[in-house]
Amino acid sequence: MPRDLQNSLLFEVATEVANRVGGIYSVLKSKAPVTVAQYKDNYTLIGPLNRATYQGEVEPIDWSSREAFSDELRPIQNVLQSMTSRGVRFVYGRWLIDGSPRVLLFELDSVAGYLNEWKGDLWSLVGIPSPEHDPETNDAIMLGYTVAWFLGELAHLDHQHAIIAHFHEWLAGVALPLCRKRRIDVVTIFTTHATLLGRYLCAAGNVDFYNDLAKFDVDAEAGKRGIYHRYCIERAAAHTADVFTTVSQITALEAEHLLKRKPDGILPNGLNVVKFQAVHEFQNLHALKKEKINEFVRGHFHGSFDFDLDNTLYFFTAGRYEYKNKGADMFIEALARLNYRMKVSGSKKTVVAFIIMPAKNKSFTVEALRSQAVVKALENSVNEVTSLVGKRIFEHAMRYPHMGVHQEIPTDLDELLKSSDRVLLKKRVLALRRPDGELPPVVTHNMVDDANDPILNQIRHVQLFNHPSDPVKIIFHPEFLSANNPILGLDYDEFVRGCHLGVFPSYYEPWGYTPAECTVMGVPSITTNLSGFGAYMEDLIETDQAKDYGIYIVDRRFKAPDESVEQLVDDMEEFVKKNRRQRINQRNRTERLSDLLDWRRMGLEYVKARQLALRRAYPDLFKQLVGEELNDTNMDTLAGGKKMKIARPLSVPGSPRESRANSTVYMTPGDLGTLQDANNADDYFSLGAGNDDDDDDFDDNV
Repeated sequence: MPRDLQNSLLFEVATEVANRVGGIYSVLKSKAPVTVAQYKDNYTLIGPLNRATYQGEVEPIDWSSREAFSDELRPIQNVLQSMTSRGVRFVYGRWLIDGSPRVLLFELDSVAGYLNEWKGDLWSLVGIPSPEHDPETNDAIMLGYTVAWFLGELAHLDHQHAIIAHFHEWLAGVALPLCRKRRIDVVTIFTTHATLLGRYLCAAGNVDFYNDLAKFDVDAEAGKRGIYHRYCIERAAAHTADVFTTVSQITALEAEHLLKRKPDGILPNGLNVVKFQAVHEFQNLHALKKEKINEFVRGHFHGSFDFDLDNTLYFFTAGRYEYKNKGADMFIEALARLNYRMKVSGSKKTVVAFIIMPAKNKSFTVEALRSQAVVKALENSVNEVTSLVGKRIFEHAMRYPHMGVHQEIPTDLDELLKSSDRVLLKKRVLALRRPDGELPPVVTHNMVDDANDPILNQIRHVQLFNHPSDPVKIIFHPEFLSANNPILGLDYDEFVRGCHLGVFPSYYEPWGYTPAECTVMGVPSITTNLSGFGAYMEDLIETDQAKDYGIYIVDRRFKAPDESVEQLVDDMEEFVKKNRRQRINQRNRTERLSDLLDWRRMGLEYVKARQLALRRAYPDLFKQLVGEELNDTNMDTLAGGKKMKIARPLSVPGSPRESRANSTVYMTPGDLGTLQDANNADDYFSLGAGNDDDDDDFDDNV
């Protein structure tokens, strides 16, 4: 019986299923709702079990009960029963996220006894070596063989459904050559979110990576860095998958040269976009979260708090601690040059720049904790005294004109402010003083290796020490943000909303979730044409109009490093010079772009990849299904759609809207809705996208 291509089973395999490690966790988590909308219970995510964290991520299901699976999915239950009888342990349940997809988490320790056998088989079957002491590779092998075991038995028992297995990154890739060699009847897709060798080469910082891509001896380079066996797994996965994809054009170029296979398509990362009913709502959120950051800044800079928060801008960069790859070196250098320019120009504004990159640290510094405590004590004391003064004013007014009270309002300060109040306030104010010559710290934690930390060393080199004369201040926070943080009590998304500009001058950034998150939250950002997100936006928006939408793209590909730094400084200075109204209008336009990043649109690229994989695996069935011959070299033919560039926003300058059918005016993202309109993505997923009527002309306290 031929397999049903329209009613297929989808399995997504990754090490970050219900296990927060990096960006793939965000991809899977945010994409789940649109995938579940299409596949329902036919969709399952597979990954390794992390005993330390899974209980907060997964709600277990009694998979052995009759009600756990429909009759149609009974083969999955039978496979799980078979694997259990062979000693394989796992957790089956629902991931506690939007969409509540099913997850299958294998406990790798339960199959550790097979490791040596599997290593030998991997070498004899596909020629991939595996050293003794590489726990990460060992886990990849155990996961790969366990997944291949599961898929093999399922394909044997279930002849009704087409089975699609989508693997993310080399850590999940061992199963791909196994499926090919064992001729398991499954359709496979492999997505690399960044190549192993590319990340290692760029981290070294001494190579002209993108210009020398074609010149690298990949085997030699992988061998020099001790990752040859990992590279072999990644390359084998790319070559044995029915469809090979990556997340951006820049990474596709990299994969073509380093993995020696040109990707079949691009699967850009999306986000779940929450649209507000009115534009001013997200502006109000910005004002609320900014006030929380203000509280932290007052504490951190106590004793040197000589700047106006109404004229202060909050810049930030965030991500993994990859000093050069993430552009931290370029960011700090640009801040130093911006500081000089603002001094020379006599700017009245202040820039507080945050670096949020987790690094090895011991704890919060005593100074950081004390700073927040003394400011909080002052605030509490002022509130207490204010309450007492209010009562005294009230009592005085109530007595007028009796009991010798000759004025409606008290004029004697001693009557309002008692000596005990003065003493209390004076004690609190004196506690804010810093020892002579002491400046506010540039780091909030005690670092494990302070003297050799690259970020701190560069801050020392450019001498950005938070001196009162410097309009640019800098704060390094080497830890993920959390609302439970005792000094900066904000979750990351709340912190982003409170900032004015995200700066991400990455050299190696296959996609770049951080600027995408900024865009969705209406926060302007600076990215580069070497990041997937930057290249994506550069492809969608007219180059000279991107800034109007709050997307600044620094050229790090075709310019010398110093030229790129100068461009970054120019962009930051341009932003600093904007007035409040201009920043509000820019944020409104930035938020409009969020539709371009919505998974309800981006998810269609995954649909196209699955369709291409099915066609390659079952060409006759697929041709019979669609009724026409399709071009094998072009994934876009599977879903259509014409690539369009977004031109200048209508609000620059203001223009009346015309009907879509007859208008010659360039469409804005608000008009366009999605780049995939021709594909009827919303109909496909049965999800309503909604239309927004947006206007720039809102003025809020931001």
